[in-house]
Amino acid sequence: MTVALYLVVLVIKLGAYFVSGVIALLAEGLHTLSDLFISGFLLAATYLSRKEADEEHMYGHGRAQAVAALVAATLFISFTAFQLLQEAVPRLFVAEQATYQNLPVAVGVLLVSMVIAAVPLLFLLRQRGRGQAARAQLLELGNDELGLLAALTGTLLVVAGVPLGDPLAAIAVAGIIAFNAIRLLRENIRFLLGEAPSPEVLANLERVALSVPGVLGVHGLRAEYIGPDQIRATLHILVRRGLPIEEADAIAEEVQRQIREETGCHYCVVHVDAQRLPAGGLDEPNEERP
Repeated sequence: MTVALYLVVLVIKLGAYFVSGVIALLAEGLHTLSDLFISGFLLAATYLSRKEADEEHMYGHGRAQAVAALVAATLFISFTAFQLLQEAVPRLFVAEQATYQNLPVAVGVLLVSMVIAAVPLLFLLRQRGRGQAARAQLLELGNDELGLLAALTGTLLVVAGVPLGDPLAAIAVAGIIAFNAIRLLRENIRFLLGEAPSPEVLANLERVALSVPGVLGVHGLRAEYIGPDQIRATLHILVRRGLPIEEADAIAEEVQRQIREETGCHYCVVHVDAQRLPAGGLDEPNEERP
């Protein structure tokens, strides 16, 4: 639905640019084109990321979305922002020579675009418990509204006889596009580098493991993101010394099951360690290895 909506708005904006000559509309059209490119690219990457693990990708394809976002940011959005600046900056010095026409059409298209973008924006604002994807979409819609507001302001300045407002608005939109590119880079590089989850997430993983009967302690917990909502973790659990290996394996399997169900950790490896004996020879309860 988002891809279809962006496609319709793109056609409207570019059509209005060709009949009015307002460069701010071209900037907004390219802004929408970048949104369309990202949404389409990430849509395809989302399906790829859902593929099961195979021999070549033993931890699944969760990083496909991060790769798609990086490609979109570096190869398309940044290029679009650069081209807009190349087009707009020279007009700062020759703005009075620009020819404009059908300006009411340009204003009308920008107002309609703001209304269209506001509908999903208001819907997301009213939602509770938004997920990561919804929060990202909310930020993108907010940036769309800011870009449209800048383009509308520039067009109204042209109507008022201030042609300098048009290239200034285009530069503002180019800045928003560049900001989106930097944000995409920052948010997705961490997945490719294997960033660790927050301390709260790690503490929750440890809490779930300790809640399983037979687990006396947890140590050696390591975790990393392998996708936007996918975590890979390894940990060691301490069990009673002398426990039969079958019972120890059953405890480890229960730890894996509960971690998957309660935390969403897709890949969890649990190692079983026997509790160390103190100098006196008795089991030391709840002792963790350094």
